[in-house]
Amino acid sequence: MWRTLALASAFFPGLFILCIRLLRWAAPGWSLKDRILLSGRLVSTVQATMATVSGITVVLSCKNVVYDRHWLAVEYIWVLVPYMTYDIYVMYLCHWHKSQEKGILEKKHSLASVWSFLLQERLMVTHHLFILIVLTPITQHFRGELGDFFVGCIFIAELSTPFVSLGKILMQLKMQDTLLHKVNGILILVTFFLCRILLFPFMYAAYGRQVGIPAYLVPFRIPLHCNIANASLIAPQLYWFRLICRKAARLYGGSPAHRSR
Repeated sequence: MWRTLALASAFFPGLFILCIRLLRWAAPGWSLKDRILLSGRLVSTVQATMATVSGITVVLSCKNVVYDRHWLAVEYIWVLVPYMTYDIYVMYLCHWHKSQEKGILEKKHSLASVWSFLLQERLMVTHHLFILIVLTPITQHFRGELGDFFVGCIFIAELSTPFVSLGKILMQLKMQDTLLHKVNGILILVTFFLCRILLFPFMYAAYGRQVGIPAYLVPFRIPLHCNIANASLIAPQLYWFRLICRKAARLYGGSPAHRSR
């Protein structure tokens, strides 16, 4: 546990700093804000790939969805904890640099700039804090030795993140009107819907098959806190999926001026 925490705590900030320095050499005309934005998205892609591979490994290894164990279901949580902490700070840096570009001259790390960040990114920050404060104790302690399969499923939800990051990178590079951006938009829709929306019915159905009951009865047979945790996780996903669908409608049905917004 402590070794994993230490390695992850060094890996993600170190990779972020390395990306910024490489971009300073590769794209000397870019501003610090642009390098920070792109570096953050690249690190996010790396973490999402690691999480997805870990999740697939766990899910394929657990034939019994309740009792089978896999070490990654426990160990990768200690990778996520420092990543989520790091990501909140990177989101703050991106917010502060964007504010500076807009002429909002708040001092970095001041109470005003932090409060502005928390207000603007409240849903994403709440999502990260929920994982850190609520899901981490549940997955590491309160569930006992049950449900590694379902922890692996939650890891697989990260499959859509590389495509979301690529979409933002293409927009940053002014490539929002390219075929690549349109194809990537379809991949975002498909992976987000499959891995962040249908994922939850899939987990209920998998449990139902294991214990021999229909999927629609599962919510009434499992502990209430499991349903509450799932509802808390899927609620922001439904909101973000609605935003993605609205952007997709502009991308595939709007004018070029609309698409660049």
